[in-house]
Amino acid sequence: MKLVTWNTQWCRGLDGLVSARRIVLGARALADFDVLCLQEIAQGFDGLPGAPGDQPAELRALLPGFQVFFGAAVDEFTRDGRRQRFGNLIATRLPVLRLQHHLLPWPADGGVSSMPRMCTVVTLQDPTLGTVRIMTTHLEYYSGTQRMAQARALHALHAEACGHAAAPPPLADESDSPFQRKAHTPHAVLCGDFNFAASEPEYNVIQADLMLSAPVETASSAMDSIAGGRLRDAWPLVHGPTPQAPTFRLFDRTYGPVPVSCDFVFVSEGLAGRVRHIEVDGQTQASDHQPVMVELL
Repeated sequence: MKLVTWNTQWCRGLDGLVSARRIVLGARALADFDVLCLQEIAQGFDGLPGAPGDQPAELRALLPGFQVFFGAAVDEFTRDGRRQRFGNLIATRLPVLRLQHHLLPWPADGGVSSMPRMCTVVTLQDPTLGTVRIMTTHLEYYSGTQRMAQARALHALHAEACGHAAAPPPLADESDSPFQRKAHTPHAVLCGDFNFAASEPEYNVIQADLMLSAPVETASSAMDSIAGGRLRDAWPLVHGPTPQAPTFRLFDRTYGPVPVSCDFVFVSEGLAGRVRHIEVDGQTQASDHQPVMVELL
């Protein structure tokens, strides 16, 4: 499975041009991807520079053969009643088993600009890896308090999913009701723009050990599954101690003078041995962030 993740800045390049087509072409130049995870996708926010329009619809048209899932962290209306949505998007050509949208915590932090944040989760079936949860997100930039709360929530969401995989209901419901069997798996890829560096505490929160939360009678198998599900940064799995290449402020220094890496791919422990390649495109200027590609075999 090849996955590309990219904060697109509503598909706005450093030349000021807004082009979803250029983003898709740039991602395809990086890899013949099976999964594309995009952050900062806009719908109806015509006041943004470049008037991005309906980008989920545009991306669906640009990605024939892919299912496209848009999760809006911001979903609101203008004074004249027009709907505005802003969030993350996952596109995949692999079979999809389940879709979830999780709003992340947004605790009050007076005097700090912020917006709601969320995580979109698509559980899919890969012919080699099996059932995998793809999670993409974009954490708060301005508020450290909110960003830490969101990192903890992502860790909790992954732990909860691993718990379900380890301790499913005693009787599988094969009906077409909402109680029907769900596709649970401890195997996950969490990617996106986290707005923290590897030196910051949120980075370790994401990768902390998972806590057992299964009934006593399933504790042994649950412990094995959950212990194997801890998230790990994919970059050092391939490159060892070499720091990840910068993904932000590489060309545009509006938000600071030094390039940093804040766009990561984390994989669950059970997939760590399957990571074969990960790289950052350090050339494109189709966004103010650089895309990251990971390949798992």
